[in-house]
Amino acid sequence: MKIALIGHGKMGRAIEKIAIERGHQIVAVIDVDNQDDFDTDAFRSADVAIEFTTPKTAFDNYLKAFAQGVKVVSGSTGWTDRISEIRELCETKGYTFFWSSNFSIGVNIFFALNKYLAAMMSGFPQYQPEMKEIHHIHKLDHPSGTAVSLANDIILENKNIADWSEESADERTMLIRHERIGEVPGTHSICWDSPIDSITITHEAKSREGFALGAVTAAEWVANEHGFLTMGMLMRRIISDSRLLDVLN
Repeated sequence: MKIALIGHGKMGRAIEKIAIERGHQIVAVIDVDNQDDFDTDAFRSADVAIEFTTPKTAFDNYLKAFAQGVKVVSGSTGWTDRISEIRELCETKGYTFFWSSNFSIGVNIFFALNKYLAAMMSGFPQYQPEMKEIHHIHKLDHPSGTAVSLANDIILENKNIADWSEESADERTMLIRHERIGEVPGTHSICWDSPIDSITITHEAKSREGFALGAVTAAEWVANEHGFLTMGMLMRRIISDSRLLDVLN
């Protein structure tokens, strides 16, 4: 498969390494200093572009890739207030786009566990959730895209929680705390606390390799798919147990 990389920071380089190890060809690498390379035969030859950049640049990168007829897999966060525009472009213009706030397979298992636990906790209003996320000092947005996804799933599945906040919490609002420390790849913990006990689930990434492998795995799948695609759809392809499929959407 031919892959174009948009963004060549630490994540881009990790993706490049794994893609080559899996037998793929990197046909173009676009970063801040060579934006004109979107409009090249090399970029247009890509089966998929994998994009990891910044909240300010991601959306324009998608449009530039679409204009060249290239499918996009993206892990950029902090821009998703415009995701409905991308979905509409996929539906009306025939573009193909896959986005996830976190490509780690482990994190996506964690997403499913979070949804299941949140739904169960609807029957136990004495438990109040709180989330903490820790990332490296280079991460610009907070809370993380993964934390927002986890929080939104809790709101969707739990009838007692209606919102989240980084400032304060009450019985209907979940607090999300964030820390930026060193080179921490990413840790997310959700604690359901009651007056008599606590239940905590945690996912801790050990390196960027899990994210990079997930992104390349997604690109391999997207190469033969079309439209607006999600990690839930990919996980459904991976997991065949029907008891688990209803929490992967």
